Amino acid sequence: FPEYDIWTQFVTNDLIRALELDAMSNSHAIEVPVGHPDEIDEIFDAISYSKGSSVIRMLHSYIGDEAFRTGMHNYLTKHAYKNTFTEDLWQALGDASGKPVAKVMQTWTEKMGFPVLEVERVNQGSDATVKISQKHFGAEGSDAQWLVPVNACSSESPNETVATIMLEGKTGELAVSNSSGWIKLNPGAVGFYRVKYSASMLDALLPAVYDQVLGARDRLNLQDDLFALAQAGLASTVDALRLTEAYSMESDYTVWLSLSSNISSVSTLLAYSEHKPAMSAFVHKLLAPVLERIGWDSTDGNHLTVLLRSLAIGALGNHRHAKTVEKAHRLFRAHVAGESTLPADLRAAVYSAVLGSNNASDYDELLGLFEKTDLHEERVRLMRSLGAATSKELIERTLKFAVSDKVRSQDTVFVIGSVSAHSSLGRDMAWTFLQDNWKMLFDRYEGGFLLSRLVSSLCSDFVTEARAAEVEAFFAANPAPAANRSIKQACERVRRNATLLERDGAAIVEFLRA
Repeated sequence: FPEYDIWTQFVTNDLIRALELDAMSNSHAIEVPVGHPDEIDEIFDAISYSKGSSVIRMLHSYIGDEAFRTGMHNYLTKHAYKNTFTEDLWQALGDASGKPVAKVMQTWTEKMGFPVLEVERVNQGSDATVKISQKHFGAEGSDAQWLVPVNACSSESPNETVATIMLEGKTGELAVSNSSGWIKLNPGAVGFYRVKYSASMLDALLPAVYDQVLGARDRLNLQDDLFALAQAGLASTVDALRLTEAYSMESDYTVWLSLSSNISSVSTLLAYSEHKPAMSAFVHKLLAPVLERIGWDSTDGNHLTVLLRSLAIGALGNHRHAKTVEKAHRLFRAHVAGESTLPADLRAAVYSAVLGSNNASDYDELLGLFEKTDLHEERVRLMRSLGAATSKELIERTLKFAVSDKVRSQDTVFVIGSVSAHSSLGRDMAWTFLQDNWKMLFDRYEGGFLLSRLVSSLCSDFVTEARAAEVEAFFAANPAPAANRSIKQACERVRRNATLLERDGAAIVEFLRA
């Protein structure tokens, strides 16, 4: 099913997810010792799975498809029905490719983190040299280095690798022939690293984003790197927001999924301020034209267009775009009355847009739909949509509902999480609810991954040092060994938010109000 564009979805769902987690000081290496049985579930996270698969994808690009297939065949044949070590796989792939696979991969699997490559172009007539330096992303004072396979594409060959080197030290140079236009590193987003372009190199890439000359993975990768650099203090958040203007004609769902997630992170910073309307207006400006272009009705049946439509309606509904909310209410009323059936792919977005109006009768009708349906998929949609209500009374009802006998225990976490995700009031109330009901929740989920998921979803989006200290103090008094790493990561995210808000908050507001 090439129309699903799985590898572009992989970049968002796995590569970026792993990069975000591995940028934290409370990350871990792919290969890690286990000191306590409760740590086992916790370390099988985005690092083990998503970073693991991402570095294998990078390795595949480095040695080539034929050598990779040959090496895997030889490895499986030689070790059939036997136990193996990581080194056995590297040996087989190295023998098949003639490249130092073990030497390269040890730098990626045995240490946590990844590099950021700072790049600057030096023109030499029709040819160019790109100067590259690497450093540990987000880790000041670290002298860690990686063996980095570096590729590049250019304006003359946007869909092909035109130059490649193995960066073996702190610095290196990449020669690009016959290129008078833009140069982009990491084509196809196969490398597990971030790229910080010089201002001139980044500016040169913007027309290729707007005209979609760059492929979807490269458009996605470019903006995600800049937002990540801003979060790490290596770039300005305002520069990242300005970059979004080049995506005004963007039509790819997966690019928008990443872009909207990054914009949501900025929105989180302003959630406790009086500037939320300015952030919402920014979202309206970006996504209303997207929904206008693709419409509410599915006409071409394209899977990714269906997903983009739901994403746009959901984001515009959450930011109370009047036209979108009005249409959502009309469709919901007709659906409840039995006059027409709301398409399944629109339901979650429409339900959330409707409940955001905080009408108790709408809330009751949604609960009525929950009681009537036998389809679990629909029940999950309805449960998670309840969190979109943002009034104190309805939030209290949702939190009580989440732990009632009407909700399966494995779904409770996601209902509470949806409350936290939709508003600052919901976040505060969900956190208080967790503290007040800790014994019940801990007894229910002790030792399982759902406890880590609950902690992460409820505690990661605060924006003050005081909240981080409060979370630390609570879990110091109420230990949860299976969630220790998630607790530390949540507090790190909160402190990162607080630092970013202090550094860039005023500039973000000035940009939004301009």
